[in-house]
Amino acid sequence: MAEWTSYYRNDDEDEEQDEGEQSGGDYKITGRDSLVFLVDASKEMFIKRDDGQPTNFDLTMQVVRSVYTSKIISSYRDLVALVFYGTEQSKNPRNSFKHVYVYHDLDEPGAKRVQDVDALRGEKGAHLAAETMGSGETSLGDALWCCANLYSDIKLRLSHKRLMIFTCRDEPHCGDSTKDRQARTKASDLKETGVVIDLMHLMKPGGFDVSLFFCDIVSPPEDENELGLQLEPCEKLEDLKKRVRAKEQKKRAMARLNLSLGEGINVAVGIYATAVTARRPGAIRLNRETNEPVRSKSRTFHTQTGSLLLPSEIKKSQVYGKKKIVMERDEVDAIKKFDDPGLFLIGFKPMELLKLHHHIRPAVFLYPEEDEVKGSSCLFSALLTKCFEKDVFALCRCIARRNYPPRFVALVPQKEEVDEGKVQITPPGFNAIFLPYADDMRTLDPPQHPSATQTQIDKMKEIVSKLRFKYQSDAFENPVIQQHYRNLEALALDMMAPEDTEDLIMPKVEQIDRRLGPLVEEFKDLVYPANYSAENKTAAKRKTVAEAGGGSEKKPKVEIPEDELRAHVQNGTLGKLTVPVLKEACKQFGVRTTGTKKQELIDALIARLGS
Repeated sequence: MAEWTSYYRNDDEDEEQDEGEQSGGDYKITGRDSLVFLVDASKEMFIKRDDGQPTNFDLTMQVVRSVYTSKIISSYRDLVALVFYGTEQSKNPRNSFKHVYVYHDLDEPGAKRVQDVDALRGEKGAHLAAETMGSGETSLGDALWCCANLYSDIKLRLSHKRLMIFTCRDEPHCGDSTKDRQARTKASDLKETGVVIDLMHLMKPGGFDVSLFFCDIVSPPEDENELGLQLEPCEKLEDLKKRVRAKEQKKRAMARLNLSLGEGINVAVGIYATAVTARRPGAIRLNRETNEPVRSKSRTFHTQTGSLLLPSEIKKSQVYGKKKIVMERDEVDAIKKFDDPGLFLIGFKPMELLKLHHHIRPAVFLYPEEDEVKGSSCLFSALLTKCFEKDVFALCRCIARRNYPPRFVALVPQKEEVDEGKVQITPPGFNAIFLPYADDMRTLDPPQHPSATQTQIDKMKEIVSKLRFKYQSDAFENPVIQQHYRNLEALALDMMAPEDTEDLIMPKVEQIDRRLGPLVEEFKDLVYPANYSAENKTAAKRKTVAEAGGGSEKKPKVEIPEDELRAHVQNGTLGKLTVPVLKEACKQFGVRTTGTKKQELIDALIARLGS
């Protein structure tokens, strides 16, 4: 039988899973995301700008490459395609459409595709595009029809379908009403099949007027918090990347729960992780001959007969009062279950009662799910508005998933914020802050140190005020992870050497010295003795084995008297002993064990000494 404690995970492990998982419980999102780049290849896209900025075509290719590389890192199973319209040459399935060139079919991104997009960048890329595709007539309706065929040819289940149009022409058909009508009809057909159409319009002389044609092509916002069609075109690469990233990244809920405001009043909410720790991906085991990923399977066998055990034959046990209590899996689940998953409103508290030390783990974000319960957005918005007006937070009991212990959370309201380009920075909703239990609060006995004088404190305040700066988390990248992916990119793209990685977390020593001036020396004079130098202070040298006068130090044996061991057996407290102590006890009494796990050692000692 498996050890009882092996069934339970530690609370720390649960919290790490909450922070790292993007979907959980019964609400895992199935299927793959798909994205089609539909790029205008007309001559206007290759016109050089007077301000020295890259051409609109070059800007688009840089964005496409950025999305390709980010997909490879973050979600390599998503499907991406690159299609050009307004070309002279034609290349598409069955060559059914003229002036449409499918550069990449809808498939997983890879190193070869990144290299293909790199070849289309810069002046050389413009020449290659002119030789390969050229510029010809435009029929956006045929291009949309071709993209619809790309989606219909995919046999995989797609959870989200998006199409992005990159162009600098607000009238692609130059007033041809027949082609305009065909494009609008095909765009409507695509939207009915679940494809979201977005417009990434670029700069053109005289400005881009979306009302002439494209306002009928693009899809309306999917959510109330998502901004619709942007009226101002993109001028710079960073602006275009920001818009594409805001549209391309699908927001996945960690879980979807019901927020109970009272008897019979429920609001469906989604729980989102606003920040997740970035980690290097784990190693993947490959077959030596085929280089294909291999899957490992675990099976449980009977220790005496060697027969394979089915999941229904495995039970959980716990030794209590010298008796082994055996339970079925359903009984263990019933013991662990506190209540069904959900949020239950307890009451409201003033914001000043929420202290900084109450933040014991990263907060999550709550947003209404109108598709789950009709009217959730309206009631959620009313609750958010009233919490702002009264300056209070909502106190709730939260059970995130089945068999999870209940936690108290404070729902802190958050207002919507947009930048100058009308792109949303922070959405409206509630930040759920996990509150500590009384058992989590401890009284510490801090070590006693000499107290600083008021003069020393004032001098340090001056230093701190000089070194203050506005911190932004997105301004600092993890240098280890960045270097890891640069190395992988160089290996996959056959580059001579990886690109240099700038370590943004290293302090700028020269700038710090200029800001502080003489303050550091003045602080040293106040705190340290005269002629003190931290560079000249060396650490105490460790004694070598020869200086210690002997060989390597052996660990002392962890023996336990026989009477004390028998007392532990009688009281059923062998579980309090450590594994090294139990192993030494087995050797001491000549007990043979079939394994080295703690429960197996305990069972062997009970069988020997309990009789």
